[in-house]
Amino acid sequence: METDTRIKLLLLDFDGTLVDTRRANTLAYVATLREAGYPLTEAEYEAHYFGMRCDEFLTRLGVADAAERERLRLEKIARYPAFFDTVRLNRPLWEFCRQFRAGGGRVWIVSTGSRDNIDNVMRHVGIGGPDTPDGACPEGRVDGILSGADVARSKPAPDCFLEAMRREGCSPRETLVFEDSPVGIEAARRSGASYFVVNL
Repeated sequence: METDTRIKLLLLDFDGTLVDTRRANTLAYVATLREAGYPLTEAEYEAHYFGMRCDEFLTRLGVADAAERERLRLEKIARYPAFFDTVRLNRPLWEFCRQFRAGGGRVWIVSTGSRDNIDNVMRHVGIGGPDTPDGACPEGRVDGILSGADVARSKPAPDCFLEAMRREGCSPRETLVFEDSPVGIEAARRSGASYFVVNL
């Protein structure tokens, strides 16, 4: 007897997949760290650190003090909107998601990024979360958001994707993941779900 394996859940990485935030993220980090005395070029950040959780990135950069890492994280969040003129929504992917939701499917953002950063960019591009008032999300909404703080192990561990599936009551066979970074693609593979690799 055949079972129904229709895709019911789309899980979207945020930075670099649903929204092109690479340059905005890079510029915000470079400006924040330069002011704090940590030299970092755009090329170095993009080549070695893009896609990492902030705390892991700053630790690898050599910021040993946890309080200093938190101060830099908050400073980067505060600077981030100044670079939103470089942010672009992945419209083909987003239109696919809107049609998928209109047909009864569910769509979640699953990111290692901070929730504050995700919320700020979503407001900028006009996308809402499950609790956003209708007038505040002219481009539509997602059904859920998982950020880096919502799971203990970040990508490439599959925990974030598995947690979103658990919350929606969906199996990996019913889930499709969209990712761009090597760590995210590995997390998607480990989750057991099918996945698409996005190149913005």
